[in-house]
Amino acid sequence: MIDVCDILDALRWHADIGCDEAIGDEPTDWAALTARPVARAPSAGAGAAGGAASGPAPGPNASPNAVRGAGPTRAPAPARPATTLFASPDQPLGASEAGIQARARAGEAQTLESLEAALRSFDGCPLKATAMNTVFADGNPQAQVMLIGEAPGEDEDRQGKPFVGVSGKLLDRMLAQIGLDRSAVYISNILPWRPPGNRSPTQAEIAACLPFLERHVELVRPKLLVALGGVSAKTLLNRAEGITRLRGQWRTYEVAGTSVPLMPMLHPAYLLRNPIAKREAWRDMLALQQKIAEEGIK
Repeated sequence: MIDVCDILDALRWHADIGCDEAIGDEPTDWAALTARPVARAPSAGAGAAGGAASGPAPGPNASPNAVRGAGPTRAPAPARPATTLFASPDQPLGASEAGIQARARAGEAQTLESLEAALRSFDGCPLKATAMNTVFADGNPQAQVMLIGEAPGEDEDRQGKPFVGVSGKLLDRMLAQIGLDRSAVYISNILPWRPPGNRSPTQAEIAACLPFLERHVELVRPKLLVALGGVSAKTLLNRAEGITRLRGQWRTYEVAGTSVPLMPMLHPAYLLRNPIAKREAWRDMLALQQKIAEEGIK
């Protein structure tokens, strides 16, 4: 008899490791798809007549592992060429093969439509295989204020638009407090695909997608940028500090030879978990409102 508690425990375990979306009718064994043959070194006594391995007899104190494989040895698998698709954490962003390919494709895009098409056809980031939709942007592409979040969540992945879940509704309310709505701003993310389980993106995933975001900003040419969350702020500013240290101060982002004022702000999802931080968020929104007035943005 199946225990309901066991089923619930299994579901929780899958959700904890990021398996919270059904993306196909049949299950896929990802481990089998990514498995690589392991090269075996030939035995020290290989080369005897008949192909049998001959070597010194194990001593009396030999471990069981030393006498286990007495059968004929297999030829070692041919070495596979080393290919680096994604940057390791100590590599600079964009240094991987995927980042180079992304930069080439993004650079060819002359319009937002062609950039979105290039992004949708790009297979250099493994997150695309587990996401339901590519989340490109929302709002007014002619707006002079551009907001950049971190990565899509569950609701965003389902609907294919950024900031449409609970945190998105909070963002809408925050914008409304200073007289803005989605017709007056343009919204995108560092990553266009949802990381499984809403985990933090890796450096390799950011490296693969960053060229598209950089080209995105070049094409929109906003007068003001807002980085929502630590991942967005640290990536755009190339800084190591956390968002609580970066927020609240106007900084600059270099794009196409132009310095664009950038304000790092707390992510709405963070405010939902830490309501007491809304005080700091309100100060940042007032600073944004003042900057909009100074720049003459309507």
